[in-house]
Amino acid sequence: MDYEIRPVRPEEWRAVKELRLESLRDPAAPLAFLETYEQALARPDSFWQDRTSGASHGTGARQFVAVAPDGSWVGTVVALVEEPGSQDFFGRAVERRQAQLVGVYVQPEARGSGVTRELFGVAVEWALGLGGVERVRLHVHQDNVRADRFYRKFGFVRTGEVVPNGDLSKVDYEMELKSR
Repeated sequence: MDYEIRPVRPEEWRAVKELRLESLRDPAAPLAFLETYEQALARPDSFWQDRTSGASHGTGARQFVAVAPDGSWVGTVVALVEEPGSQDFFGRAVERRQAQLVGVYVQPEARGSGVTRELFGVAVEWALGLGGVERVRLHVHQDNVRADRFYRKFGFVRTGEVVPNGDLSKVDYEMELKSR
Protein backbone atom coordinates (compact mmCIF):
# COMPACT_ATOMS: atom_id res chain seq x y z
CA MET A 1 0.00 0.00 0.00
CA ASP A 2 1.26 3.50 -0.80
CA TYR A 3 1.22 6.05 1.99
CA GLU A 4 1.63 9.78 1.82
CA ILE A 5 4.18 10.86 4.42
CA ARG A 6 3.82 14.52 5.32
CA PRO A 7 3.97 17.01 8.19
CA VAL A 8 0.84 17.67 10.20
CA ARG A 9 -1.10 20.85 9.55
CA PRO A 10 -2.18 23.21 12.35
CA GLU A 11 -5.88 22.63 11.73
CA GLU A 12 -5.44 18.85 12.15
CA TRP A 13 -5.04 19.03 15.94
CA ARG A 14 -8.08 16.79 16.55
CA ALA A 15 -6.57 14.05 14.37
CA VAL A 16 -3.22 14.46 16.15
CA LYS A 17 -4.99 14.07 19.49
CA GLU A 18 -6.92 10.99 18.34
CA LEU A 19 -3.83 9.26 16.95
CA ARG A 20 -1.94 9.99 20.18
CA LEU A 21 -4.78 8.60 22.29
CA GLU A 22 -4.90 5.53 20.06
CA SER A 23 -1.16 5.02 20.46
CA LEU A 24 -1.49 5.20 24.24
CA ARG A 25 -4.03 2.35 24.14
CA ASP A 26 -1.54 0.08 22.36
CA PRO A 27 -0.27 -2.81 24.51
CA ALA A 28 3.32 -1.54 24.07
CA ALA A 29 2.43 1.98 25.28
CA PRO A 30 3.87 1.54 28.80
CA LEU A 31 7.22 0.65 27.20
CA ALA A 32 7.15 3.26 24.47
CA PHE A 33 5.66 6.43 25.91
CA LEU A 34 6.33 8.62 28.92
CA GLU A 35 2.66 9.55 29.36
CA THR A 36 -0.50 7.59 29.96
CA TYR A 37 -3.79 7.58 28.11
CA GLU A 38 -5.44 9.27 31.09
CA GLN A 39 -2.85 12.07 31.17
CA ALA A 40 -3.25 12.76 27.45
CA LEU A 41 -7.03 12.60 27.61
CA ALA A 42 -7.08 15.20 30.39
CA ARG A 43 -5.15 17.77 28.34
CA PRO A 44 -7.21 20.74 27.11
CA ASP A 45 -7.84 21.36 23.43
CA SER A 46 -5.45 24.34 23.59
CA PHE A 47 -2.60 21.92 24.38
CA TRP A 48 -3.33 19.87 21.24
CA GLN A 49 -3.74 23.00 19.13
CA ASP A 50 -0.39 24.41 20.30
CA ARG A 51 1.37 21.07 19.97
CA THR A 52 0.10 20.52 16.44
CA SER A 53 0.82 24.05 15.30
CA GLY A 54 4.36 23.91 16.73
CA ALA A 55 5.09 20.61 14.98
CA SER A 56 3.70 21.67 11.61
CA HIS A 57 6.36 24.17 10.57
CA GLY A 58 9.59 25.80 11.73
CA THR A 59 12.83 24.16 12.75
CA GLY A 60 12.26 23.15 16.38
CA ALA A 61 10.01 20.15 15.86
CA ARG A 62 8.16 18.41 13.09
CA GLN A 63 5.49 15.74 13.35
CA PHE A 64 5.08 13.49 10.34
CA VAL A 65 2.08 11.30 9.63
CA ALA A 66 1.49 8.41 7.27
CA VAL A 67 -1.76 8.86 5.40
CA ALA A 68 -3.39 5.88 3.70
CA PRO A 69 -5.09 6.25 0.30
CA ASP A 70 -8.47 6.40 2.07
CA GLY A 71 -7.29 9.45 4.06
CA SER A 72 -6.90 7.67 7.38
CA TRP A 73 -3.78 8.22 9.46
CA VAL A 74 -1.91 5.00 10.17
CA GLY A 75 1.31 6.21 11.80
CA THR A 76 3.37 9.07 13.12
CA VAL A 77 6.82 10.12 14.32
CA VAL A 78 7.99 13.41 15.81
CA ALA A 79 11.47 14.85 15.28
CA LEU A 80 12.54 17.26 18.03
CA VAL A 81 15.61 19.44 17.54
CA GLU A 82 17.69 19.77 20.68
CA GLU A 83 20.02 22.73 20.98
CA PRO A 84 23.31 22.94 22.92
CA GLY A 85 22.71 24.28 26.40
CA SER A 86 19.17 22.93 26.64
CA GLN A 87 18.03 19.84 28.52
CA ASP A 88 16.57 16.67 27.05
CA PHE A 89 13.51 14.74 28.32
CA PHE A 90 15.60 13.21 31.07
CA GLY A 91 17.06 16.48 32.36
CA ARG A 92 20.49 15.88 30.86
CA ALA A 93 22.42 18.73 29.27
CA VAL A 94 22.44 18.72 25.47
CA GLU A 95 25.98 19.26 24.24
CA ARG A 96 25.45 19.47 20.47
CA ARG A 97 22.72 20.26 18.01
CA GLN A 98 20.86 17.03 17.45
CA ALA A 99 17.44 15.63 16.70
CA GLN A 100 15.54 13.12 18.75
CA LEU A 101 12.78 10.93 17.33
CA VAL A 102 9.85 10.48 19.71
CA GLY A 103 6.18 9.54 19.64
CA VAL A 104 6.66 6.69 17.17
CA TYR A 105 3.43 4.84 16.48
CA VAL A 106 2.12 2.74 13.61
CA GLN A 107 -1.25 1.00 13.72
CA PRO A 108 -0.96 -2.78 14.07
CA GLU A 109 -2.50 -3.47 10.66
CA ALA A 110 0.10 -1.24 8.97
CA ARG A 111 3.13 -2.73 10.73
CA GLY A 112 5.44 -4.65 8.45
CA SER A 113 4.20 -2.71 5.41
CA GLY A 114 7.21 -0.40 5.18
CA VAL A 115 5.34 2.61 6.55
CA THR A 116 7.59 2.89 9.61
CA ARG A 117 10.66 2.94 7.39
CA GLU A 118 9.03 5.64 5.24
CA LEU A 119 8.16 7.75 8.30
CA PHE A 120 11.68 7.44 9.67
CA GLY A 121 13.24 8.22 6.31
CA VAL A 122 11.33 11.49 5.98
CA ALA A 123 11.92 12.49 9.62
CA VAL A 124 15.65 11.80 9.44
CA GLU A 125 15.99 13.59 6.12
CA TRP A 126 14.17 16.63 7.53
CA ALA A 127 16.31 16.73 10.67
CA LEU A 128 19.64 16.31 8.90
CA GLY A 129 18.60 18.83 6.26
CA LEU A 130 18.32 21.60 8.85
CA GLY A 131 22.05 22.14 8.91
CA GLY A 132 24.14 21.83 12.01
CA VAL A 133 22.28 18.76 13.27
CA GLU A 134 25.11 16.42 14.18
CA ARG A 135 23.14 13.28 14.91
CA VAL A 136 19.69 11.74 15.15
CA ARG A 137 18.92 9.76 18.27
CA LEU A 138 16.10 8.03 20.10
CA HIS A 139 15.50 5.99 23.22
CA VAL A 140 14.09 2.48 23.43
CA HIS A 141 12.88 0.64 26.52
CA GLN A 142 14.91 -2.45 27.36
CA ASP A 143 11.81 -4.65 26.97
CA ASN A 144 10.56 -3.15 23.68
CA VAL A 145 12.09 -5.83 21.48
CA ARG A 146 9.98 -5.08 18.40
CA ALA A 147 10.99 -1.39 18.35
CA ASP A 148 14.63 -2.19 19.10
CA ARG A 149 14.71 -4.63 16.18
CA PHE A 150 13.30 -2.03 13.78
CA TYR A 151 15.66 0.72 14.97
CA ARG A 152 18.68 -1.54 14.47
CA LYS A 153 17.48 -2.56 11.02
CA PHE A 154 17.10 1.13 10.11
CA GLY A 155 20.71 1.78 11.18
CA PHE A 156 20.51 2.93 14.79
CA VAL A 157 23.10 1.62 17.24
CA ARG A 158 23.27 1.83 21.02
CA THR A 159 25.52 4.59 22.31
CA GLY A 160 26.11 3.06 25.73
CA GLU A 161 24.00 5.74 27.44
CA VAL A 162 21.04 4.53 29.52
CA VAL A 163 18.36 6.40 31.43
CA PRO A 164 15.87 5.12 33.99
CA ASN A 165 12.33 4.56 32.78
CA GLY A 166 9.91 5.09 35.65
CA ASP A 167 10.49 1.75 37.35
CA LEU A 168 14.08 2.07 38.59
CA SER A 169 14.77 -1.54 37.62
CA LYS A 170 14.12 -0.73 33.94
CA VAL A 171 16.06 1.49 31.53
CA ASP A 172 15.83 3.08 28.12
CA TYR A 173 18.81 2.67 25.83
CA GLU A 174 19.94 5.65 23.82
CA MET A 175 20.49 4.84 20.14
CA GLU A 176 21.90 7.02 17.39
CA LEU A 177 21.83 6.71 13.66
CA LYS A 178 24.92 5.42 11.96
CA SER A 179 26.16 7.44 9.02
CA ARG A 180 23.82 6.99 6.09
